[in-house]
Amino acid sequence: MTESTLQAVPLEKPRNQLLSRMLSHRGLVIGAGILVVMVLAGIVGLLGLAGDALKISYQSRFVEPSAEFVFGTDHYGRSIFSRVVTGTHLSLLIGISVVAITAVFGVLIGAIAGYFPRLDGLIMRCMDALMAFPPIMLAIAIAAALGAGLLNLIVALGITYTPRTARIVRAAVLGVRNSEYIESARLSGASDGRIIVKHVLPNSMAPVIVDLTFVFAYAILAEAALSFLGVGPPPPVPTWGNIIAEGRDYLVDAPWISIFPGLAIGFSVLGLNLLGDGLRDVLDPRLTSK
Repeated sequence: MTESTLQAVPLEKPRNQLLSRMLSHRGLVIGAGILVVMVLAGIVGLLGLAGDALKISYQSRFVEPSAEFVFGTDHYGRSIFSRVVTGTHLSLLIGISVVAITAVFGVLIGAIAGYFPRLDGLIMRCMDALMAFPPIMLAIAIAAALGAGLLNLIVALGITYTPRTARIVRAAVLGVRNSEYIESARLSGASDGRIIVKHVLPNSMAPVIVDLTFVFAYAILAEAALSFLGVGPPPPVPTWGNIIAEGRDYLVDAPWISIFPGLAIGFSVLGLNLLGDGLRDVLDPRLTSK
């Protein structure tokens, strides 16, 4: 066996072990499968392949689920299937955008607080002040102040969930800040910024990745709640929350208007939670060492 082969084995083995653990974790596979279905549905909705979600047909009002209308129609004769599928890409867009905002600002704030003790107290007290409010109430207050709209909703949810991620990053950074390899980097003359980017964050990202999957689920659930309350994207934008809100007056005569978007929310949140739990189990070093 050559020297190059000997060097390649230690690098490839951990990757194969990680992939094997991921594929053998039933919850993670199911969660990933649900997420793939969501993405495919979002692509179908974005391309308009599920039909026109805004098409009104008064001759087709309150049609029960059938072969022609799989999920039935609403009080305007619009296809619930088309509206639910079209709303999928909006929910994915909101979820991904909130995760991006939370990741950038949460990681930045948490890394600064965890690495610089002098700033830790001030930054974390600000985060604690935001976390003192229930997330949905804080999101409602921010969204109401900014006004209804897709962008304002994303900003409101991003602000709401950033403190959570910041605390997780801070805890992870505190765990590695005084490690020997960090001290070696300091003694070698590396700047604080380089140490954080090259050494601290790469060894602190496992819990952050897991947390962001849960933030994705929370964002989808919160978007539906805020849209239902009227502080999300205004109708007739077919978000899942808007569809449920429009169907609440017809729960007795046409319950399918609210049932199907509710099921879409439930399956999406379930899938993301299973994915997050699976990633936590796979990436937890205490479990991978067994």
